[in-house]
This record gives sequence, C-alpha cells and structure tokens, in this order.
Amino acid sequence: MRVITRKKGSKNFFYLQHSYRTEGKVITKERYLGKTIPADLEEIKAQLAKATQDSLTQKLEEIRNRFQKQWNQTPQSAKENELKELTITFTYNTNAIEGSTITQAEARQILEDKIAANKPLRDIKETEAHAAVFQKMLTVPTQMSEQLLLDWHREIFGETKPDIAGKYRTYPVRVGSYLAPAWQKIEKQMQQLITFINHSNLNPVDTAVRAHYIFEKIHPFGDGNGRIGRLLMNHVLWDNGYPLLIIEYVKRKGYYQALERSEEGFRNYLIRRYLAIHKNKRQ
Repeated sequence: MRVITRKKGSKNFFYLQHSYRTEGKVITKERYLGKTIPADLEEIKAQLAKATQDSLTQKLEEIRNRFQKQWNQTPQSAKENELKELTITFTYNTNAIEGSTITQAEARQILEDKIAANKPLRDIKETEAHAAVFQKMLTVPTQMSEQLLLDWHREIFGETKPDIAGKYRTYPVRVGSYLAPAWQKIEKQMQQLITFINHSNLNPVDTAVRAHYIFEKIHPFGDGNGRIGRLLMNHVLWDNGYPLLIIEYVKRKGYYQALERSEEGFRNYLIRRYLAIHKNKRQ
C-alpha cells in the first residue's frame, strides 16, 4: 500500500492505493484520505487489507463448497478411482521435482500393474512408498503432529535412506545460498509450526501454503524435505475439505523461485496458483 497525492489547482488531495494480484490480474483499489494524511492511517490500511482478505476468503470457501458438493454426490467406486488417479499424479510430480527418473506412465505401471520400470531401484521404491503414504493421508483422518511427519519420512525413505529416515537432522544444511537453521533449533521450531497449523485462524488454504513455506525454511530432515512439505500442505487442505494443490513438475521453476521469496511472496504465488487451478474447475 502507498499514499499518493493528486493536485487540483493549488490543493493536494491524498489517497491510499492498494494493488494486489488475483486470477492473473493486478487489481488496484483506492480510498480517499482527505486534504491531509489522517492520524489513523494505519487503521485505514488494516481495514483496506481486511476487505481484500475477506474477498479472497470468500473465493476460497466457494471452491471448497463446490468441491464438497461434487465429492458428496460421487459414488464410492468413482471416489476410489479418483483417489487412485490423484495418488499417481501427485506421486509422479512430487518425486520428479526431486529428481526421480520415473515418468507418469511408469508410475502408473508401478502402482497399478505392479510392473517395475527399467529404472533405479531407489526411484521405484520411493514411488511405491510415497503412494502408500499419500493414500493413507487421503483416507485415514489424522491430526497433524511431529510424529506424523516423522512417520511419513520413515515410511517413504526407510528402504532408500535408512540412515536418515524418520529422524531430524543433526548437522547443518545449506540449500543453494540459503543456510537452514541450526539443527539444535529444529525441535522447538517444529513444535511452533505444528501449533500454528492446528490452531490457525487463517483460511485453511492460507494456513497450508504458509505451513509449507515455514517447513521448507526449517528444513528439518537431511533429505526429502520437499516431498514431506508438499504432503504437509495437502494434508491441511484435504483435512479441511479443500481440493488438493499439486505442484506440477513442469511448473517447478516458478515454484523454486517462489520458495526464495519472503513468506508473503510464496503465499501469494501459491494462492494465485490455487485459484487459477480450482476457481472455475468442476471438481
């Protein structure tokens, strides 16, 4: 937000201008402040921000309501097929982002036909293990906790990375130019993250994407943080009745760039993606 001045003759008139992006468009709203900048400017800013947030919350709740209506009308057998498709798509994309050589067609063969591709055994095992965790996440309601995240990590990487599976790191980690917090701080920061998730007053989509960002910045595991972080985000969405947000492999560049921004920048990027995917989509 910024205060702008417009001249009319010899007089100045002040306006509060707020620009934000929604559905791929930049929207600019203005509020007339008067001939002088009012003393309660910060309160006016907060009101304008709240009006914008309320509009976003309404759009997100409409997505949820539409999804739930469609999902509740779906026969059980069709739901099971849809969950299988989500599992294949999510597992392929999240593993591909982290360097897996398994294609989406090969992931389908591995998960549906139990036919292993001529690919590294590690990639095959992580495909199978991730799919099992993801299916459980969708079908067995479980409150978010540190133990749940540790269990996911152990189940996904127990065979391929047994030395670090299911354990927080005990050594420093750098991701590009970013130095993750000292390992001694991980437990406290993870406790704070879980508290935020389970007691947030934000819209669940807002909570989910912020939680993903915070988790990646903590970087609690020696490896596999991206996959666990994307599971965490979607657990929050699904647990609150919202459709999933699958980060596609082909969109990874924008996703990586967003992770280098501030929490607010990352949040804005993913919510725009979420709206673009789901706003006009028949669930």
